Amino acid sequence: MASPTDKPCLLELDGGRLAARLEELAQPAFRARQIERWVYECHAHDFRAMTDLPRTLREKLDLGFDIWQGELVERRVGTGGTTKLLLRWRDGATTETVMIPADAGGRARRTVCLSTQVGCDVGCRFCASGIGGMVRNLTVGEVVEQALRVAAGLDAAGERLSHVVFMGMGEPLANYRVTVEAVRRISRRLGIGRRRITVSTVGLPKQILALAEEELQATLALSLHAPTAELRRRLIPWAEAIDLDGVLAACREYFRRTGREVTLEYCLLAGVNDHPEHADELARIAKQLRAHVNLMMYNPVLELPFERPSRGAAVGFLERLRAAGANAHLRHSRGLDADAACGQLRRRLQSTTTPSRSSGSG
Repeated sequence: MASPTDKPCLLELDGGRLAARLEELAQPAFRARQIERWVYECHAHDFRAMTDLPRTLREKLDLGFDIWQGELVERRVGTGGTTKLLLRWRDGATTETVMIPADAGGRARRTVCLSTQVGCDVGCRFCASGIGGMVRNLTVGEVVEQALRVAAGLDAAGERLSHVVFMGMGEPLANYRVTVEAVRRISRRLGIGRRRITVSTVGLPKQILALAEEELQATLALSLHAPTAELRRRLIPWAEAIDLDGVLAACREYFRRTGREVTLEYCLLAGVNDHPEHADELARIAKQLRAHVNLMMYNPVLELPFERPSRGAAVGFLERLRAAGANAHLRHSRGLDADAACGQLRRRLQSTTTPSRSSGSG
């Protein structure tokens, strides 16, 4: 493990603050634009690569700043090209990010799934991210670095990052300001249209309504996973304090204010939430919200008792949804051999090392 440094991270500085730091070095304002082009467009993570900067400035920057602050602990590539990165931050905390490839209609779609927290406080019964609880929020720089690392890897393969989903470890809207700033910066600096950016939430009504006022034009995805309040409370502990009707009302208001349809994320758990009556109730909610349903087949987690449904059962659930008039599709499963479900690779590392719980804000 590389020794952590005390140098400030360049990715934590927006354009104005970077220009101010450069002014302290007696550098003109346009140097900030040059540096940001290297970092965000060329995905440089070494000041020596910035060949249009004076050598003396590159040396000063190298002494005074880090560009990336994480260490790549492991990279796993699964069948079909799904790639998971495990990153260790300066305080020893680890998070995951995933690149998911897809090709449709002759177009290559390359999606990065970003984490916003170390661990997770929601504690969904079927998810590996919450095992061990919440450690801390990630910073804007740490979230953006995940996207840059994936973009740099795609550049090397002659490809380009096209979509971003905030669906990794953690609850994005519980780290609200960082998530909003990361959406803005990734869209602006990496040239990804905000309609190709999705923010997922387990359902925090106050934050959903605030997000509607941010003018982000991002897609909101509700991690529903159960179509009734009773079943949702069994699967998602936070649902004990967050009324399902209130969550759905906030999603309706999001659609009203933004004109952006909400996506309902629904992870099929064999024998738990995949019965015909669940499909009927889910279809009712989807039609009420004018929402699209994104079905996923569960990726099993060793420590947890839930099982993946058969392909036939998942297709039958999908067909019942569609027969009831819901707009739905079944996501093609990827990354079973890359520990691609949230938190699995991190858990595997923790099971083979002595875990140390980081301090910090959370």
